[in-house]
Amino acid sequence: MRILISNDDGYFSPGIVLLAEKLAPLGEITVVAPERDRSGASNSLTLDRPLTVRRAANGFRFVNGTPTDCVHLAVTGLLDPLPDAVVSGINLGANMGDDTIYSGTVAAATEGFLLGIPSLAISLASKAGKHLETAAQVAVQMVERLKRAPFAQPVLLNVNVPDVPPGELAGVEVTRLGRRHKAEPVVAVETPRGETAFWIGAAGDAQDAGPGTDFHAVAHRRVSVTPLQVDLTLHAQLERVKDWLAR
Repeated sequence: MRILISNDDGYFSPGIVLLAEKLAPLGEITVVAPERDRSGASNSLTLDRPLTVRRAANGFRFVNGTPTDCVHLAVTGLLDPLPDAVVSGINLGANMGDDTIYSGTVAAATEGFLLGIPSLAISLASKAGKHLETAAQVAVQMVERLKRAPFAQPVLLNVNVPDVPPGELAGVEVTRLGRRHKAEPVVAVETPRGETAFWIGAAGDAQDAGPGTDFHAVAHRRVSVTPLQVDLTLHAQLERVKDWLAR
């Protein structure tokens, strides 16, 4: 099995190093990741300048671009034959609910999915990062399952793992995305030059976090697995908009 690994925290992050180590027994591993932390980069693709790909001492390749750039370059230019799976992570921090719109971790997996490859985004649902091994163990189990029972068509799975020891996990749950409250206000700071600069405010608290959501599963120490799609069309409003345009 050929596995392409990427992330949004950078090629040097402990999560990607551990992920590559744990997935190595399952097949041929290639790591292509950003040269620096690109958290929040979403699905941005660099079109205004050329990109460079360099190799680190440990064999990882790193790109001066976004997570999407990394997977796109790997699949469309660097790798032959193509990977059988794309795994993005292990992200330090959850990617649940609205987070998935902004997440570079999810974006890297999404690019693999768009290019026709089964893809997983793996996140440890805590910035503390005490139990990366738990997320790595879940990633191995997911990839083993993909290898043993592949889907008939490409799939995009967003996986969030509680930050607890493996023995304290309460199972795995297939979930939908929850929703957050409105984000916190921006924070204004004065620069040394006397200018005003702004820090983007923190994400809001979970609003839709009931049973069946990713927030609820993780809060109850269950691994959340959410199948994602890229179609943003609001199908329920197609007829309504047609009527509106006809007025």
